[in-house]
Amino acid sequence: MKINSILGKSIAAAALSVTGLVAVNNMNSNDVQAAVVENDAAVYTTNKSTTVYNNYENPVATGQVLSANTSWKVIKTAYDAKGNKWYDLGKNQWIKVETETKKVAKSQNTETNTAAQTAQVEQPASQATQTYSAPAASQTQTQSSNYTSTATGSEASAKAWIASRESGGSYSATNGQYVGKYQLSASYLNGDYSAANQERVADNYVKSRYGSWTAAQSFWQANGWY
Repeated sequence: MKINSILGKSIAAAALSVTGLVAVNNMNSNDVQAAVVENDAAVYTTNKSTTVYNNYENPVATGQVLSANTSWKVIKTAYDAKGNKWYDLGKNQWIKVETETKKVAKSQNTETNTAAQTAQVEQPASQATQTYSAPAASQTQTQSSNYTSTATGSEASAKAWIASRESGGSYSATNGQYVGKYQLSASYLNGDYSAANQERVADNYVKSRYGSWTAAQSFWQANGWY
């Protein structure tokens, strides 16, 4: 999934205009304006189910909802007239983004609540909680090596078509941060570059973003990336 300057080939990231600067600098004033500003992120990971809207100025829900803990390419960054931050995920699919201040506040509240709960519950030594260690990378790779794609027929053809355009069908192809047969971001692969994991992650990415490989192929043909 090669991308020009973000986690995808961005068609055109909006430039920071004079209007954009005014909107950001006066976000707390009465004359704040909605504006697209300089893009500040390449990818956004949802921390909960997230509603998709048709625009950021007068948003109307499109009916699409992004699942929690999924990552999406960011095409544009914008602020509405109330100072809320928005990301365009492509084709005018906008989501409202929590600011870092809100995230920090939530994190602090969580830590406070956790500390309070810990103070209230004192476990006997014999019932101490056992710690759990995550599986080693080799175990993860062994598990993913058993993956078999379910794409067949037109889906398999579309998948092969994209792989051919992205890497010539090579699992070892690299281009900056993009790796393998489907030119996935290295962060998506989480250190496991095996063929099986590339197939698994590519299938999951396409299913969550486009719904099918044929839809991804249509998007690629229209935009030069997926």
